[in-house]
Amino acid sequence: MEILEGLYYSKDHEWVKVEGDKAYIGITDYAQHSLGNIVYVELPEVGAELSAGDVLGVVESVKAASDVYTPVDGKVLEVNNAIVDDPSLVNNDPYGSWMALVELKDKSQLDNLMTAEEYKKFLDEE
Repeated sequence: MEILEGLYYSKDHEWVKVEGDKAYIGITDYAQHSLGNIVYVELPEVGAELSAGDVLGVVESVKAASDVYTPVDGKVLEVNNAIVDDPSLVNNDPYGSWMALVELKDKSQLDNLMTAEEYKKFLDEE
């Protein structure tokens, strides 16, 4: 299971990559592996205002459909339409296949997320 250093992780298996006051959000390697072959991705509307815990999108696999939650408050600036056109990209490169780019409203929310090391421990206990 791949867990990248320098990202933040949620208990719902989303990752957050921060660049200045913006953040890319996607699902972790653990999440895509648990889901199996992803066949459909639904993304939020650009301009949507999201609060931490809101549904960011939906990922469907041959096994199940799963909501993806935003771990931080923010306004959706951009979505990754490449994964809508080819959902298997999420299986092939979960950390390169971000779902949404959001403008962070409150960077202190990142303190509620896990580091790579904390996420590894979380998975070991799950």
